Amino acid sequence: MSVRELVVLGTASQVPTRHRNHNGYVLRWDREVFLFDPGEGTQRQMIAAGVAASDLTRICVTHFHGDHCLGLPGVIQRLSLDRVAHPIHTHFPAADRRYFDRLRYASSFVETAEVRELPVARDGQSFETSAGRLEARRLAHPVETYGYRLVEPDERRMLPERLAAYGIRGPAVGELIRTGHLDVDGRRVTLDEVSAPRPGQRFAFVMDTGLCDAVFALAERADLLVIESTFLAEDAALAAEVGHLTAGQAARVAAESGVRRLVLTHFSQRYGAPGSGSAGRRPAVERFTEEARAEFDGELVLAEDLIRVPVPARRLPGHGPTEAGATTIE
Repeated sequence: MSVRELVVLGTASQVPTRHRNHNGYVLRWDREVFLFDPGEGTQRQMIAAGVAASDLTRICVTHFHGDHCLGLPGVIQRLSLDRVAHPIHTHFPAADRRYFDRLRYASSFVETAEVRELPVARDGQSFETSAGRLEARRLAHPVETYGYRLVEPDERRMLPERLAAYGIRGPAVGELIRTGHLDVDGRRVTLDEVSAPRPGQRFAFVMDTGLCDAVFALAERADLLVIESTFLAEDAALAAEVGHLTAGQAARVAAESGVRRLVLTHFSQRYGAPGSGSAGRRPAVERFTEEARAEFDGELVLAEDLIRVPVPARRLPGHGPTEAGATTIE
């Protein structure tokens, strides 16, 4: 049975807290399992979340600030310790390859796993995977940073009742799919007559960045968008200065890009613990939710460590968006 879900390993920004580990996100997408931005403690969080090193097929690093990459040595060494048999493809900014090299061989170990390096060298570069096309776009941050988008190709689903009506069965179905048509009893039956469009799904991952065109391009029509919302609006000037987003900005991106399910994460420690107020203020979760809700009325998740967020069910052609409403998973 195929599974498409996000497993959140960590949700802190630069400084971890008692409630939030450094970054780490696992995307299960059928046979592909992506690990995004493994910060410190990722290997332990994987154990807590029930994600085995042998599950992973790809590792994607947006940039080489510590909270997004210092978990790489442990994860890479664990792949060899567990003698993972399949190759692991790794994507990271090519301009900063020196950091990847240092992290990959940070200490002595016996290397048995095959880690294939596929660095991102330019804006818009893409890679083909069994799950679809993995695209990278350059973001606006003080160091070379890329966001990622997974785009599943559009396909068609066969309609059994239509096939039966034309008496098409067995090997004839495969021939119809290959050629796009089939002659049956003197009549040409086209693929369009016995099938329906099956739109591909999209996932987007946007970490440290100021607001820029690439953020909107990555988020466009995403079924699931994972995006940083480091700051609240009261610190918008600081966010712009250091290359980050506020909750309201991230939510506006989702609203304008037609996102179905929005996951906010990468929260600054300055706002206190998730469930309690700080310095006499309202709880952080409530404040981030309020800012996001002012811009986005779709499905909203404020990420917490070790939660699972399913990719929304595939939306069939002719069906409008799901009913708007908050889906906050804590």
